[in-house]
Amino acid sequence: MALTSNRLAEAVTRRARSRVGMRFGRFAVSAVAALGANEITVAVCLALNMNAGTAAGLGWLAGAIVSYVLARWAFGRKGKLNLLKETLPFWIISAMVFVALTLATKLGSHAAGWLGLHGIERIAFVVAVNFLANCVTFLARFVFFHYVLFADRGSAAAAVPAASGTPEEPFVRAEAESVVDDPRWPFEDRSPGPER
Repeated sequence: MALTSNRLAEAVTRRARSRVGMRFGRFAVSAVAALGANEITVAVCLALNMNAGTAAGLGWLAGAIVSYVLARWAFGRKGKLNLLKETLPFWIISAMVFVALTLATKLGSHAAGWLGLHGIERIAFVVAVNFLANCVTFLARFVFFHYVLFADRGSAAAAVPAASGTPEEPFVRAEAESVVDDPRWPFEDRSPGPER
């Protein structure tokens, strides 16, 4: 058992030190900051008796501004902004997140009414639904930002041909960029023995 957990810990450490792992960690930091801005804004708006749609919209705006600034840092972007390749796609994705968060928050508000929740219980329930929606959109945004929007298009890893001769997928390119010495998944049997 100890050997298996040690292998798992080593594999997780190697993945965390890879380019994808480092970007994911920095994006997680930026997402936590954006989530904090979003959740605080939603809670304050609901405490001021604003409707759920307005609260979600203002919360999204606060979170999107924080996310935009920190996402550039998370993916190592510096210098002049590229309107068509970075800024516009980011805000289009953010608009889709706005729709998802607004719908989730309104659904949470209606569900709180159906459950008969009032006051702080209602606020806590709606904020929890908003939090869950933020978690789902976080993962979707990371995948899109890492593999599409902020993908390294001129790196040496991009020049590595795929084994089949077809254009490689971003997931294959990300593995080629990885600094992992042993690319095998941690659950593979690494003990010497007969070939499978």
